[in-house]
Amino acid sequence: MGQDLVKLQEACGVVGVWGKEAAIQAAPICYLGLYALQHRGQESAGMVTFDGHRLWLAKGAGLVPEVFDQDSLNQLPGFAGIGHVRLATEAEKHIINTQPLLVRSSYGSLAIAQNGSIVNGQELRQRLLDKGTVLQTDTDSEVILNLIAQSDADDLAAAVTRVLGLIRGGYALVILSESMLLAARDPWGNRPLCLGQLEEGYVIASESCAIANLGGEFIREVSPGELLILDAAGYHTHSIQPKQKQALCAFEHVYFARPDSCIGGRNAYLVRKAIGRELAREAFAEADIVIGAPDSGMSPALGFAQTLGIPFEIGVIKNRYVGRTFLQPTEAGRKTAVRIKLNPVVEVLKGKRVAVVDDSIVRGTTSGKLIGLLREAGAREVHMYVASPPYRFPCLYGIEPSSKSELVARGRSLEELRTLIDADSLHYVSVDGLAKAIGMPREQLCLACFTGEYPIDVSKAPRSREKRSGHQRKTGREG
Repeated sequence: MGQDLVKLQEACGVVGVWGKEAAIQAAPICYLGLYALQHRGQESAGMVTFDGHRLWLAKGAGLVPEVFDQDSLNQLPGFAGIGHVRLATEAEKHIINTQPLLVRSSYGSLAIAQNGSIVNGQELRQRLLDKGTVLQTDTDSEVILNLIAQSDADDLAAAVTRVLGLIRGGYALVILSESMLLAARDPWGNRPLCLGQLEEGYVIASESCAIANLGGEFIREVSPGELLILDAAGYHTHSIQPKQKQALCAFEHVYFARPDSCIGGRNAYLVRKAIGRELAREAFAEADIVIGAPDSGMSPALGFAQTLGIPFEIGVIKNRYVGRTFLQPTEAGRKTAVRIKLNPVVEVLKGKRVAVVDDSIVRGTTSGKLIGLLREAGAREVHMYVASPPYRFPCLYGIEPSSKSELVARGRSLEELRTLIDADSLHYVSVDGLAKAIGMPREQLCLACFTGEYPIDVSKAPRSREKRSGHQRKTGREG
């Protein structure tokens, strides 16, 4: 939706396929994999395939089925391929930044697709420019490709290993060459990446739901720091970077991952219910009904209601047919957009004390609008419960917003926030409660957006809203 309906946004999903036989068509498999990852990015989609002789590229702006049809898939021959979905910031929407990127190098033709952000990307970019390198895009992916191309390593895998040792940040990337598919995950395990097996071959994907949708078998998650190679011999680990403190992005479980995906060995839907249970144990609730803010608040709301023994109801209906093209630049248009997007069920809400559960509050505008809709529908009281701690610190690993000024919880007390969104009460789950629900020790999670403790060195990170290759932004409502 519009700016007032934007939360954190996850804006990259990657997929890679390596077929067992040359007769296998990778493009339709990549297409279905990207379709399963559409929630991770809606601005553009792209694909590169390899037919044993050359690499073929197709990409464009829009959703996966808008970019690809049967004719375009037929023009992507080959038994191997990589794909990418992405949602860009305003500054990044130029089509030239659409991935995958395809280049020719001394290692042959190479294509890359990435999710995440390289915090020392500006430093590495300047190093390349100082050498006279010509750069066409604003992406970290182009920086990585140039670093690989300029390596003096004996082979491609060794060159990629060297470059991975230079970059810092949270990332998951796939690289397709004329002889192999390489997949790499950052040493902190911040961005998700997994490996699966299909009847036709092997698949790499940002989330396990893509493997399941393809009818494949989940093998395992790519290990933090691992460089995995898929080729004619199957798959094997080429190298693992020096171990770092594990820092899985907690927001994968709070929001980003599709509910049927497993991240860090835990199903996202069950984790979200567990967060709701923790929230119920920590926060006092006197309510007649519990509702979830659609859609991301539904799972924690179920756990919340079950724990407290309060009826769970569908109090707000989300219109799934309102596209992004409906958005209006005026305040009147945005208010209309909210009403079209979310419609309260008056008969459920009227005269009730309502506990509404949402996954997060970032800019705060839609939380206030949602509460206003509930009151207009006759709710006697509206109490807001949030399935994540207050979001007070910008993420520098690829999540938008990355500006402190956009974070409504920053510099405000709980009471000030409650007043701002016009709730009768406001409650957040604690950081420890969140970690407990995820089922991982707190020190193995990236919680920087809540605590300000950045597990990956950000001393070289850009301090403004500059382009990074794989921004993540929550799409849909803003909390």
